[in-house]
Amino acid sequence: MKLDRLYEILFHNYGDLKWWPAETPFEVAVGAILTQNTNWNNVEKAIENLKKTDLLTPYGIYRSDENMLKKLIRSAGFYNQKCERLKILSEYIIKDLKGNIVNLKKYDLKQARERLLALKGIGKETADSILLYALDFKVFVVDTYTLNFFERLKIGKFSSYDECQNYVHECFSGDIKAYKNFHALIVEHCKNFCKKHPKCIDCFLNSKFCFWVEKFNVNVKFNR
Repeated sequence: MKLDRLYEILFHNYGDLKWWPAETPFEVAVGAILTQNTNWNNVEKAIENLKKTDLLTPYGIYRSDENMLKKLIRSAGFYNQKCERLKILSEYIIKDLKGNIVNLKKYDLKQARERLLALKGIGKETADSILLYALDFKVFVVDTYTLNFFERLKIGKFSSYDECQNYVHECFSGDIKAYKNFHALIVEHCKNFCKKHPKCIDCFLNSKFCFWVEKFNVNVKFNR
């Protein structure tokens, strides 16, 4: 299936999901770290706590008491590790980017990505989320939803993050806004239909695009 066509169908059904929801680029970066291994509802609670205490800035987080910071982000889980990662990111922004993460845009995509990946606790998905949603770099974010979704649609069974990302970069013609929407649309569709036990009988992709139905007779096995 052409990725452009898949995007058109998903967009037609869900519209612009206006993702990533944040007031500042730094809030996007904080959210990208907090959302590791948890759901967004838990992240929203943590971010709201940071806002209420006026700590949602690089200086606020860097100078904050660790125990207090851990308490504020507790809802996001793994708060010990995430506290450390937020402080490392904030220190980097203060010392190397003059206190503003937007200054990372003075580098090209490869350089900016390398600098984020060099920070402890920031992997490819987190780095690319920051680059795309906070800084408007044209880079596709890959997650487990994407890998499973593409495999079920026989778009490809990718063995690595980079392989899947490179495929999208080569085969999807969308602009930066479309890149943001495409990732969000895939996540939304997987939460609604393409789950571990998919709701294929109700899915608007199943009759024309999804080979999962034919392969597993999902009308019987997976309509739960």
